Amino acid sequence: MYSILVVDDEARIRTIIRKYAEFEGHTVTEACDGMEAVDMCRKGKYDIIIMDIMMPELDGFSACREIRKVSQTPIIMLSARGEEYDKINGFELGIDDYVVKPFSPKELMLRVEAVMKRSGRGTSSTPEHQNEIIELDGGGLRADLTARLVYIDGKRVDMSPKEYDLFFYMLTNRNIALSRERLISEVWGYDFYGDARTLDTHIKLLRKSLGRYAEYIVTLRGVGYRFEQV
Repeated sequence: MYSILVVDDEARIRTIIRKYAEFEGHTVTEACDGMEAVDMCRKGKYDIIIMDIMMPELDGFSACREIRKVSQTPIIMLSARGEEYDKINGFELGIDDYVVKPFSPKELMLRVEAVMKRSGRGTSSTPEHQNEIIELDGGGLRADLTARLVYIDGKRVDMSPKEYDLFFYMLTNRNIALSRERLISEVWGYDFYGDARTLDTHIKLLRKSLGRYAEYIVTLRGVGYRFEQV
């Protein structure tokens, strides 16, 4: 079971989430604004954070930015708005999922479970002394799959957790046509409950992170994508 930090300025929302989370055996800690959430994350550890965007003192985006300086705890963002800009902004900051209000508490708990399953924290079948490394373009693009590190021209590139997952999967399956369905099932899992456009959003973010290597990701119209080593 998980230790969940619920951050929302609406007590009613916090109560609903707490009720369903505790029913499933999780422990819940509450924060009423972003400032309080950041302070709590600096002092304690949580398995996952559920946080609203529109809050007094410090909004969810700003709070996420501060939390990411001290923790990589998975974050599910809540919002009354479903605009693509908000989703992209959230994913760029490193959130793991985005839920639009009003939401089903049961679905939210399923999303919590899905995020925790696919976070891949602390699990690796590769021995520590044998890091799996892939280098392309004479080492210009270097990916350490074991340590989850990416370097372009010797400079480390920071990505969101899901960008790493997507990139590493495409990289290990390079030059293979990957359907949208396959990418979603393999990277997000069969229990993915998000919008199908989430894949396209992450591809857009991944291309931005890869800079001059963005062209390696080829769009296959009507099919999906391919990481093409040129």
